[in-house]
Amino acid sequence: MRHRIFVVGWLFVSLACFPGLAQAQTGLHLGDKAPELNLPGPAGGRVSLGSLKGRIVLIDFWASWCAPCLEEQPALSALYKKYRHRRFINGNGFEIYGVSLDNKKENWTAAIKKMKISWLQVSDLKYWTSAAARIYAVEALPYNVLLDGNGTIIGIDLHGDELEKKLGGLANMKGSSVK
Repeated sequence: MRHRIFVVGWLFVSLACFPGLAQAQTGLHLGDKAPELNLPGPAGGRVSLGSLKGRIVLIDFWASWCAPCLEEQPALSALYKKYRHRRFINGNGFEIYGVSLDNKKENWTAAIKKMKISWLQVSDLKYWTSAAARIYAVEALPYNVLLDGNGTIIGIDLHGDELEKKLGGLANMKGSSVK
């Protein structure tokens, strides 16, 4: 009896202290529709994920304080330049929707400037308590979710060569561009 009480108590405390545990069990899966996000950009205006419908979108969760995230930015920049105007199976063009888990605007905007990040950036500046991080069950950075033109999840946590291979496989006609 004591053992059961301990297990139930541990489970209750775990779910209360680590809300990501409950989400991780349900989580997002390939083939799911991506939950909508609508967050402020660096200039203050809001940018909705839904506004990117029709494009292949990489939701990139990162932060200025995350060394692996900063190391990944040059590779993302190269992919963005290579694919942003390409035609894809089920999508025209490639966009990155960068979601920062920073909590200080000056650190976030300084990193954008220093890394010369040219794609969309958003953040509610709430660190790990960000609604976006909870909705997408982000437990570590860097983390990303790849969407097709209909907003369907087609890749989760793809990095480096794996992400490049996935994007290359989705490219419809070699050399064709979206005008």
